[in-house]
Amino acid sequence: MPAWVDLSGRTIFAAALIAAAIPASGRAQVADLVSPTAFRVCADPANKPLSDKAGEGFENKIAELMAEHLGRELQYTWFPMAQGFVRRTLTAVECDVIMGYAQGDELVLNTNAYYTSAYVIVTRADSDLHDVTTIEDPRLKGRKIGYIANTPPGTHLARLGMIPDAVSYSLMVDTRLYHPNEDLLADLADGKVDAALMWGPIAGPLAKNYDDKLVVTPLIHETEAPRLFYRITMGVRPGEDRWKRTLNSEIRKVQPEIDQILTDFGVPLLNDSGTELKELPTP
Repeated sequence: MPAWVDLSGRTIFAAALIAAAIPASGRAQVADLVSPTAFRVCADPANKPLSDKAGEGFENKIAELMAEHLGRELQYTWFPMAQGFVRRTLTAVECDVIMGYAQGDELVLNTNAYYTSAYVIVTRADSDLHDVTTIEDPRLKGRKIGYIANTPPGTHLARLGMIPDAVSYSLMVDTRLYHPNEDLLADLADGKVDAALMWGPIAGPLAKNYDDKLVVTPLIHETEAPRLFYRITMGVRPGEDRWKRTLNSEIRKVQPEIDQILTDFGVPLLNDSGTELKELPTP
């Protein structure tokens, strides 16, 4: 897996760690770079259902919640989620936090995870594939499976010899102009593909636009690598341990509200181990 994965379906290749961009003499004071009055977020302006300039994505809503509880004004630095995103935003100190950052990467310092989700298989409710729960299901052999190129599900398709029948959708695109995830679901609904393999926090909210015609099933039963679930954090600059602890404290306080936002959007939530759906309190 590359240095940092934008799990919505685009990959950012990083040549160096973010810390290398901060002069050695200034690293001890790196926490002072965080704004004391504003919650400054780095975000993609056209990446719904995660984020957009209109503030309609679920990452926007979580950012609003965090800013409110921190007592700070919410401010955005907008930049397409493509090569150079971290360097042009967080490293350049144009903002102080990236929402929705996969855990376990050295480019940023990760907060505690505020949700865990997985890639999913999306099928039509009236299809004979509606109850498929794993890419290894023999019923998928010979079927047209749509997937976002160069994402982990593609590795499983290749391992199972299913690539010749699969249909790939572009990975690196300008989402202000192109919408491969939306195109994939539209093709599924129209019968042009038989199933879709997508990142759950993208697929779940988008599938809601099709009422009950599409079934979204988290892929939590695969027996081979790579794993298809990820813990999602907020990313801050390396060395900003005090800022990380502040965010961790707020995440703990508002976790039930975060869960509610994600659930309302249709994001599939898993337990921390990625083995089953997360049990949420009954309202």
